[in-house]
This record gives sequence, structure tokens and C-alpha cells, in this order.
Amino acid sequence: MKIDIGIEEKTRGEIAEGLSRLLADTYSLYLKTHNFHWNVTGPMFQTLHLMFETQYNELALAVDLIAERIRALGFPAPGTYSEFSRLSSIEETAGVPKAKEMIRLLVDGHETVARTARSLFSTVDKASDEPSADLLTQRLQVHEKTAWMLRSLLEE
Repeated sequence: MKIDIGIEEKTRGEIAEGLSRLLADTYSLYLKTHNFHWNVTGPMFQTLHLMFETQYNELALAVDLIAERIRALGFPAPGTYSEFSRLSSIEETAGVPKAKEMIRLLVDGHETVARTARSLFSTVDKASDEPSADLLTQRLQVHEKTAWMLRSLLEE
């Protein structure tokens, strides 16, 4: 059935493409955060283990919201590792870094997701796509706050 929500198909496709990049970045950050949760060691173990768990749980909920918005726009959401690898701006981390490096890598990841989200506003705003704008705003708030909190752990 034809979608008639007041946004042309071409524009919906552009928004869905951008949201697919956001989904891939978010999922990649989810996986990295979960990996670090499992593998963190050192004097900050308890703090980081719990913090990373809170963060990956939030990211797990976020990927669902992003994917559902893509579907509401009438496009399939990417859902494979190969698609996420192709679409994501976040690089995998080889091995098991030390705790402080994990923190630095997660700061970079959250800032990367924030940049991806922010890059979509022009297209979303032109289309008067308030639901996508709202989703992007919420994601920016989470990623900017999380990056700040993680950065604070690196202060001497």
C-alpha cells in the first residue's frame, strides 16, 4: 500500500538512509560497549562494569527505536553485521584494551554517533519530519551526556 504521510518517497528514502547509518553506528557502539563490559579489568572494574552495562542496555533500546522509525518511513532497516560494517563510522576495536583506553574509545564512539545524528537534521527539517527530528534530538542528548560522563573519568 502506498505511504502518504506528507513526505515524498525520495525524501523518506534519504531520511531512512541517514537513519540506517545512525542505526549502524548505534549498533556498533552497543557491541563495543557490551564487549568492554565483559572484558574490563583494573581498579575501576566495578564502576566501569556497571556503567558499561547501563550504557549498552540503553543502546539496545535505541537500536529498536531507530529501526522502527526507518520502517515507519517505508524502508527496510539494515540488520546484518555486513550491512552495519558497511554503514557504520565506528571502527571495531581489536583485542582487549586497558580500561582507560576503553573509556577513550567509547567517548569517541558516542561523539561519532552524535555527529551522525546531527548530520541528518538538514534533511529531516526540510521535510518537516518531526518524529525523526525528535528521535535525533533524544539520541543527541544521550550521546553527548554519555560522552561527557565518560570524559570526566579521564580527568586527573
